[in-house]
Amino acid sequence: MASPKVAVVGAGVIGLSTALCITETCPSCSVTVLSDQFSPNTTSDVAAGMLIPHIYPDTPIHRQKQWFQETFTYLFALSNSAEASEAGIHLVSGWQIFKSTPKEELPFWSDIVLGFRPMSEAELQKFPQHRFGQAFTTLKCDCPPYLLWLKKRLKATGTQMYTRKVADLWELHSEYDIVVNCTGMGAHQLVGDKQLFPVRGQVLKVHAPWVTQFIRDGDGLTYIYPGIHRVTLGGTREKGSWSLSPDAGTTKDIFDRCCSLEPSLQGAQDIKVKVGLRPSRQCVRVQREVLSKGGVKLPVVHNYGHGAGGFSVHRGTAKEAAHLVEECISALQSSSSRAKL
Repeated sequence: MASPKVAVVGAGVIGLSTALCITETCPSCSVTVLSDQFSPNTTSDVAAGMLIPHIYPDTPIHRQKQWFQETFTYLFALSNSAEASEAGIHLVSGWQIFKSTPKEELPFWSDIVLGFRPMSEAELQKFPQHRFGQAFTTLKCDCPPYLLWLKKRLKATGTQMYTRKVADLWELHSEYDIVVNCTGMGAHQLVGDKQLFPVRGQVLKVHAPWVTQFIRDGDGLTYIYPGIHRVTLGGTREKGSWSLSPDAGTTKDIFDRCCSLEPSLQGAQDIKVKVGLRPSRQCVRVQREVLSKGGVKLPVVHNYGHGAGGFSVHRGTAKEAAHLVEECISALQSSSSRAKL
């Protein structure tokens, strides 16, 4: 068969990374990215981009760990390259703090981040409301630059990108051999996934260059994540809320909570409010299926539902999705050779 045509639907961090992994895994493919929104208008543009994994209750821990390990290894190499500043990738050290000692001694990712250790008594004095903490160094993606860097890498491979709203995967079957669904929250409508729900996140992006350590409350609700140009202050986790409008009361609450952990933030300037809907489900959907209609078959690979943890595992799930695309190509090639017989 001629070189297989693959359409990747979605242009957030998951869509662009998956497209890039497909070009690396299946160089004979021609890849096209279709999306109604590109950066700076994607959910990924709102994300803080910190590599601290979110737990997916229905995904085996060994699989989550592999996804995180592959993502960390990839971004660590990037942070250590000449492209680091263009890609917006940098190392950041800091603390995860708890009001009481957590049940699990060590998170599953403690041996992947750098220098993971319990906080000292002296460090804990900075947080009088908290009784226990962990210190470590991890990676942070400044999201808009990283998305632009991914686009640039894709263009260099000859990948085409078009602004297009896809209302039904079947509309692509006459143009493409395989469709990859990386539509995040859009999968709720596109493939009717009732297990997918929004978790609304409101964050503040502020100018506070003196804040260089990250601070994350163990409940995951209050966090201070310094980036190259701005500090992300968060946040909210509003399950089932579809509202993209910033709420002034929430902005004040986030700012007050962050100032209680880092009082110097009172001097932060140029506060911008951002809202995104995290595409959440009990497990990330990285899966192959074949849709069929009137005797016509359409191979589809899904990669969506990363919720709050997309940046932490994006490269790992993209690699897995690319291998599933490779399996689809093998199946198509063997059926076309059977047809010739």
